[in-house]
Order: sequence, then C-alpha cells, then structure tokens
Amino acid sequence: MIGVSTQCLFDKSLSLALHKIKNLNVDFVEVVNEGYHELNRYNYKVHKEFLEDNALKSTIHAPFSDINIGSLNEKIRRASLNILFETLEIAYKMESLLVVIHPAHKSPLSGKFPKAYEKVQRRSLEEIDRVAERIGIRVVLENMPSFWILDGQTSKRIAELIDGTNIGVAFDIGHLNTTTGNFDEFIELLRDRIEYVHLSDNNGTEDSHLALGDGTVPWKEIMKKVPRVPMSLEVKTFDGAIKSLKFLKELRGSI
Repeated sequence: MIGVSTQCLFDKSLSLALHKIKNLNVDFVEVVNEGYHELNRYNYKVHKEFLEDNALKSTIHAPFSDINIGSLNEKIRRASLNILFETLEIAYKMESLLVVIHPAHKSPLSGKFPKAYEKVQRRSLEEIDRVAERIGIRVVLENMPSFWILDGQTSKRIAELIDGTNIGVAFDIGHLNTTTGNFDEFIELLRDRIEYVHLSDNNGTEDSHLALGDGTVPWKEIMKKVPRVPMSLEVKTFDGAIKSLKFLKELRGSI
C-alpha cells in the first residue's frame, strides 16, 4: 500500500488537501493531525466520509509540535498524553490503519536528570500502549532525524524504547539517512516490528523531505530489503509527491 502525507499541502485546508491527494491514485492518506489539518470530534466525520466515498484508507500522524512525552514537568507530560489519546480515539472512529507518534525530546532539565527522563518516557510509552490496546488502534513509534534534542535516532535506541510494549515501528528512511545511514542494520534489528514506512529524500545532513531521487538515499538497495508494509510519501511539496510516485513506479519496474 502506498499513501501520501498531507504534509505536502500543510498550508492548505484539510478538505483541499484530501481533494488533491485523491487524484494521485494512492491507497491511503496520512493525515498530519495539527495546524490546518487538525482532526477533532467536530470535523472527523466529514473527512471520514470523504475518504470512504473515494475508497481511501487513512493513517494518522499524531501531533508533535509542542508535544513531549518525556517532559519532567508533569503538567506538560500529561497534556501531551491527553492530546495523543484524543488522536487515538479519533483514529479508531475513522477506522484508520494506525497512528504514528514521536519519541520524547530532551530539555535542559532532562539533561541534568537523565535517569528521570528515561523513567518518565518509559512510563509514557507504556501508558500509550495500554490506551491504544484498550481503544483498539495500532501505534507505531517513528525514528527521528539528526538534531541534538531528538531521541530515537538509531535502530538500537528505537528497540530500547519499544521493548516490553506492543508498539510497532514507523521506519523513516529519510530520517535515518541523516543519522547512521545504516539501513541494513535498522531493517535487520527491527524487521519484525516495522509496520509502517515514511519515504522522503535528503542530502544526508538535513531532513529536507525532498522528492524521492532528489537526494542521496540509496532507494534501489533499500526497497529490495524493506518489509512489505504500508508506505507513506512524506515530502514537502505536492509536486514532490507526484514526482515521487513516478519515481517509485519506475523503481519497482527495475527491481
């Protein structure tokens, strides 16, 4: 299954984004649940009906701006979790395939108390796991790009974070290209937990969300090995999404 993230139309309304993406002949839409694309209990039914009318499935990318499940400020952590739980409820009602979440990120305070940060993030992930199981929606944790405050940048760290939970993995290929670049290791270590893939390109240093083929990601080698799970194009422009779909079609013909 191939889908397109609404990120490529982040400055348009969600209704307009869905209308444009439906014409791309994809299997699903990944709704980035923030900004102009925020889903709530008042608008989700309209968008669900539109997707159903056009034979499109959905995945939901949970909010990540201003969210921190590893905050040592309990009020912030609890608010972050409540926002994520609302997303899980909406995703279930929309019959979405899954919800993508981000790991925690570090702060000046967590840098001073790393053990407390580890404990708090573990508690948050375990709670997310329990709530998702109760609701009946799959959750996947995404690996992060190279930036000093971001957690979950390597395969080993993602494995640590999901250990002991039923949370799956969202393998962001572009993100890994900015960190270790070791795609074989990521796939080998997490193959049984990878349930979703984000596709975008970059030059190996900046998470620029370029169209596939416009950066340095070795697509042919990766696509031969990556698990056959739903894959979402998470590029920064709508033209980039069109270009990437063409690239994927040609790539599949050569493998």
